[in-house]
Parts: sequence; structure tokens; C-alpha cells
Amino acid sequence: MKEERYFYVPQAATATALPDEEATHALRVLRLKEGDEMVLMDGEGTFYRSRVTLASNKQCLYEIEQALPQQRSWSGRIHLAIAPTKMMERMEWLVEKATEVGFDEMSLLDCRFSERRVVKTSRLEKIAIAAMKQSRKAWKPKVNDMQDFKAFIANHWQGQRFIAHCYEEVPRVNLFERLKSEGNTAAETIVMVGPEGDFSIEEVKMAVDAGFVSVDLGKSRLRTETAGLSAIMMTQLSRQ
Repeated sequence: MKEERYFYVPQAATATALPDEEATHALRVLRLKEGDEMVLMDGEGTFYRSRVTLASNKQCLYEIEQALPQQRSWSGRIHLAIAPTKMMERMEWLVEKATEVGFDEMSLLDCRFSERRVVKTSRLEKIAIAAMKQSRKAWKPKVNDMQDFKAFIANHWQGQRFIAHCYEEVPRVNLFERLKSEGNTAAETIVMVGPEGDFSIEEVKMAVDAGFVSVDLGKSRLRTETAGLSAIMMTQLSRQ
């Protein structure tokens, strides 16, 4: 059986050529030629079975033969808001694995105990695209620029909102149990995860006052990237 080749093409339905980076991979690495088949992904829920119409040194043109709308395996939107780790390799791992599992949006938080306050989101976007193609996900998760914690919670978010933390003195419920009890009718579920030193207790209280529900992710004490992936998986499983 011939392996299908997947390429990320924003607005694939109206475009006629692969983006430069994808064209380079198609022509120089895979050595596609006129008449070869490929599958395009627009990152917005549709695959397109296509055929190469022109393969030049720098350009790969195509024509679409069939549109293949996909169906999410979860309902609503899954939004992780997380303080990036000092070592960016760990955040890159999180973006890759979270994309493979499936989620919709990531916001990066600048918190009181944050170890990193500057992030190049373009690198995380590339990792998300690569993971999307590898795992055959039809939706590309959105990666937002760093945002101040107070500004983030002040947004008028709709749907379910949670803040995960480790403070015993602030009452918590288990995230998965709460999600299961509330059902999957919310348009969006936001889960906030703090830095290695956790949110400050003042930040937790501010979030609760802003309407976020105080939760835990189980009995284990997790590193930031593990907590982020666990939160996404719990949300995904509860909304299938």
C-alpha cells in the first residue's frame, strides 16, 4: 500500500500551490512529480485529496480532486493556558504531544513565579504543524503570544474555566470528575497550569474571584509540561 503524503496548506481550497517550505519538502525530499497524489490539510477541519500538476525547481502546483471534511473526536474547544518552562525543549515536547492527542488553543502566561518571560511562538507553531501532519489531525492548534496573568483572567471568557494548582488551603475539586459531572455542552474549556513553582496563592485567589474553578489533576505532583498534557487529556476524554 502506497503511503499517503500530507502537506499543510492554509486555505488549500482556494490556493493552487504548496507553500515554499512544503514545496521544498515535496520536491527535494520526496521528489514528487507531475501526476503524483498527495493530501492537503488546511488546519481548519478539511483534508483535500489532490494531484500534482506542476513540479518545477521551486514550485509545486496542484489541483484538488476531492474534499474530505473531518470530524473532531471531542466537542467544543480545548484551551490550555500555561506558564512556559525555563527549558524550551519541554514546552516543545508539550506542543508536539498535545497536538497528537488533540486540542485547539494554547496561551502562554507570564506569572509571578514564571521562569521564562519571552517565547518565540513561531518555533512552537512549526512543531504544532509537524505534529498535526504526523498524527493526521485536521485542526492546527492556535499558539498565542505571552500574556500577563492578570490580563488573561480579565478577559471575558465563556464556557468552563479552571485553574489547576497545589495549594491545600484553597479548596479544590478534581478536574476530570468536575468535567464529567458538567457534561460536554460548553463551547470552550479553559484550563490554566502554572510554572514549576506553581501560581502564587494570590494569583489562584484572583482567578477564583474571576470565575475560574479551583481544581487538582490527581494525587501526583506533576511537572509543568506533564500537568499541561494531563489537563488536555482529561478534558478530551470528558468531551468525547
